[in-house]
Amino acid sequence: MRPIAERTGRHCLLLPSNRLGLYLALRHWCEPGQRLLMSPISADEILFLVLAAGLRPVIAPLSPRDGNIDAARVDLSRVDAVLTTNLYGLPDQVAAFTGKILVEDVAHAMETDVGGRPLGTFGQAGVFSLSKHPGAGSGGVLAVEDAADLKALERARDRLLEPGSFRAELFAVATSMARQAALRLDLVRPALWLMRALGLQEEREGYRIRLEAEALARALPQAPSLPPFDPWVRADLHDYRAARGPLARWYQRRRLAAVPRERARRLAGVELLAALPSAAPAVRDDPGRPLFRVPLLVRDRDAAIAALERRGVATGYLYDPPYDDYAGPFTEPSPDPGPARRWARHVLPVDPVHASRALPVVAGLTPA
Repeated sequence: MRPIAERTGRHCLLLPSNRLGLYLALRHWCEPGQRLLMSPISADEILFLVLAAGLRPVIAPLSPRDGNIDAARVDLSRVDAVLTTNLYGLPDQVAAFTGKILVEDVAHAMETDVGGRPLGTFGQAGVFSLSKHPGAGSGGVLAVEDAADLKALERARDRLLEPGSFRAELFAVATSMARQAALRLDLVRPALWLMRALGLQEEREGYRIRLEAEALARALPQAPSLPPFDPWVRADLHDYRAARGPLARWYQRRRLAAVPRERARRLAGVELLAALPSAAPAVRDDPGRPLFRVPLLVRDRDAAIAALERRGVATGYLYDPPYDDYAGPFTEPSPDPGPARRWARHVLPVDPVHASRALPVVAGLTPA
C-alpha cells in the first residue's frame, strides 16, 4: 500500500495477512533444510510457518534488554538466514546480520527506525501487518527491493490464495470496527466477556496454540508446502489465505491512513510508561520510539492482567512459554534459555495509546 511503499522506498505486495507474507519470503529466499535463526519469543504461527517452509528453526539466546535476539551471543557462521521479530516495536540488532539472508517481521514495528532508516528496509524482505498499528483486523504488506522478486512473489501468492466471500469480509470489517469502538468507548470488559462466552479462544492452551505434537510430526514430511500446516498457522485468523475484496481494501487504506494521526498520542504513552521502574531497559534507554506495545517486566503478571481488564485495558501479544519449552523437539534449542523464560513469564505488554487508563494499575506493580 502506498504509505508503506513511500516509507520504505520498496516495491510492495498486498496480502491477506502478515503470516502469508512471511511464508512467501522464507520460501523465496531460503532453501528447504537451511538453518534459520529466530527469537525464542514470537507469535506461535511464526514457528509453524518456518517449519512449513522446510527450514530448521535455530532458537537464539534472548537479550534481556529488549526481548529480541541477543546478536552478540550468536555464531552466525552456523546459520543460513535470520528472521527478526522486533518485539513490540523494539528493533532487533539488524546491522549485526549483514551478509545473511534477512527477513524482517515488522508486524510490531511499522513506525520504528534504526539510525533514521525504517525497519523493513535492512533485509531481503520486510513483512508488515495491517492488523497491528493500523488495527484493520487483517492484511499484510510484503516490501522488497527488486521488481523481479515482487513479480515472483505475486505469482507465489496467487497460487496460495483461497477464494474469499463478501459475507465473511463484511463480518471481518464489522468486527474490527466494533473492536475499535469498544476501545474508544471503554467497553473492553463486556467485549472480552463475549469473546470468552462464544469460545473464541478455544484454539489456545494458556497463551499458546495447542501444539498437537503427533499431528505436527506427520505434517513435517510434507514441507515445504503450506496447506498441511494450516491447522496451526490459521489460529485466530482462519481466512489468512483468503483473497480480499474492495471492502477490505477500503477499510485497510482507511485504517492505515489513521496511523500518523495517532503517533503523538502513542509517543506520549511510551514516554509515560518508560518512566516506570518495571519498563524494559531498552524502553527506558530510548523512550522516543512509537512502540506498538510497551513491555513492562513485573512480578505477578497474571494478577496485573486481571486488574487491567477491570479498568477496560485488554492485554494481548503474550508469547509464553518460549519456543524451547513450547516446541523443543521441533527446534534446535537456545544455548541459554533462561532469559527467554524470564521474559515470557514476566512481560506485560501495555498499549501506549491507552497508557493513561493503564497507569493506575501498572504504576504500583513490583518489577520482576
